[in-house]
Amino acid sequence: MNSTRTTQRGSIYLGLAGGLFVAAGGLLGAYFVLGGDARAAGTRARTVDAAADPDVADLRALVATQLDQPVEVQIAGRTVTMRWSELGVTVDDADLAHARRRVASDEPLGALRQAGALPVRVDRDAAVRAIAALKGQYDRAAIDARLDLEARQVLAEEPGFGIDVFASLPRIESAARAGAATIELVGVPLPARVTVDSLGISDISHVLGSWSTKFAVNDKDRNFNLKLAASKVNGHVIPPGAEFSFNAVVGNRTEKEGYKIAHVIQAGEMVDGLAGGTCQISTTLFAASFFAGLEVPKTINHSRPSAYQPFGFDATVVWPSTDLVLKNPYDFPVVIRYVVARGEAKVEVLGPQPRPYDKIAFEREILEESDYTVEERLDSSMPEGTQILDQPGFKGYKIVRYRRYYKDGKVVKTDKWNLTYKPVTEYVRKGTNPDITLPPPKEPDHHALKVPSEGRGRIEK
Repeated sequence: MNSTRTTQRGSIYLGLAGGLFVAAGGLLGAYFVLGGDARAAGTRARTVDAAADPDVADLRALVATQLDQPVEVQIAGRTVTMRWSELGVTVDDADLAHARRRVASDEPLGALRQAGALPVRVDRDAAVRAIAALKGQYDRAAIDARLDLEARQVLAEEPGFGIDVFASLPRIESAARAGAATIELVGVPLPARVTVDSLGISDISHVLGSWSTKFAVNDKDRNFNLKLAASKVNGHVIPPGAEFSFNAVVGNRTEKEGYKIAHVIQAGEMVDGLAGGTCQISTTLFAASFFAGLEVPKTINHSRPSAYQPFGFDATVVWPSTDLVLKNPYDFPVVIRYVVARGEAKVEVLGPQPRPYDKIAFEREILEESDYTVEERLDSSMPEGTQILDQPGFKGYKIVRYRRYYKDGKVVKTDKWNLTYKPVTEYVRKGTNPDITLPPPKEPDHHALKVPSEGRGRIEK
């Protein structure tokens, strides 16, 4: 019985305590709410009073006048004159009364400027717009390092410049609070993508070797192929000891790459084929590299001599199996300059110093020759008794090609290649149509092959 009453009294006490706790919490909450409102009301009152203070109002007018003053904005050594207000600087009304109390002088602006305490602030959005406009005028893109192959010069890179918008914001506010006459915006250098180091060569003033070949300017498709293939090679740098693969650099010669149908040598016969003319690019490059003293780890001559090149001095390429591979034997890099224009394909191998040889000579010696065969082709579209020469024949040859290096009048090195040119079959087309009223056939244009006048040949440069 006693324990029951004790429990009841405890429950009553606990309920009373809880009620008092809730009441206290309510009073405390009311205090903070009412107190917060009172404080906010007091702040508003002080702001109103500050705005109504004649001294503060005068200060605001002075600061507003200050913001209309010109300031010299320096950007990477260049100067543009603006007003502070144009940079997004405005009067800080919340700081006016405090700023006025800091100075008792009749000329408060001077004292506040000296203390760096002018009551101003930066309107972030307006300032960002102003600086972005300056970026559009004064940012400068970096200039990549490049090879001026025509002038034989390496032009160094030039870093660009960009205004750092957000890093400039605190600098503007600090200068504005001090009433500074000048302000320099924060800028960052913009590095070039291509540097002289990444080019891999810093001097191209010397010509180690050169060669040129001619082509008919009226064959537009073939000329297009010549220029396209040469553009892949032009400006290519070969580091010391490195190899150059024609097929790797030029790539597959497809219609997708832009190549056109033109004359090519196929199975010993001149026919129309895709990317015709590419072999003239490889042959001209081979000859220039030959006289530059570059090593030639891999080269294959055509199945028949070239009409545009001395006999025994050509290099064919066929994607992907037949390649021209060159190697730079020097302790300095070299670069290829290739120009195709006005009926001439010209190659120069350029480097920082001359080749270490007085002269280099190409020599050719015929070891063996064989006759060609003649084949007739019947054509019912031609009148009987007429014939034309589709392809003139050319003898086959086995020759040896030498490259001799001279220093101080003596041969100091010799390279040797054994070459084979298969006989070129002569094709004669004969008419079989008995209709004699048919117009006579027109003789096609032939790419005349250069018949060697003697067993030996020599060119030196």
